[in-house]
Amino acid sequence: MEHVQKWFDRTFETSFPVELYPNLNARLRGTPARLEDVMRSSSPAARTRKPDVNWSAQEHAGHLLDLEELWLTRTHDFILRKDELTPADLRNRKTNEANHNARPVDEILDQYRKARQKLLATIQTIDPASFGQALPHPRLRTPMRLIDHLYFVAEHDDHHLAVIWELVNN
Repeated sequence: MEHVQKWFDRTFETSFPVELYPNLNARLRGTPARLEDVMRSSSPAARTRKPDVNWSAQEHAGHLLDLEELWLTRTHDFILRKDELTPADLRNRKTNEANHNARPVDEILDQYRKARQKLLATIQTIDPASFGQALPHPRLRTPMRLIDHLYFVAEHDDHHLAVIWELVNN
């Protein structure tokens, strides 16, 4: 994708106020609907077409589902006051081995919506004072507050939605 900046080239702002939580909550709640909109409005051929060696749009959607477990685990890292956030599999083995193109798109979308609801329900149980607590991020090597983690998740969602949009519209 020539127009969407590579994820690992991104840097992340971590100085915005904790009071932005409602805005991030709205973004995180909206991702399943935005994903459903772009996926259901495209043809199966457009969703599963693989450009070069990269993922198809449907595989990107599956990747969003695959990472919900990590986002929830990292949220629990904050709740449990771990020493560091759980590292991600930077090789994305789960997505690469899942064969998301062979799955019904509605199954991916339904599972994603349920997984995101689980993350949001967990966040709702956290004391608002905890949103400023920081743990080291294993890849970025910087302290990340819970609010920063939620921003990171929302930015990751938007990154993949932008890639999906380009894939199905080219």
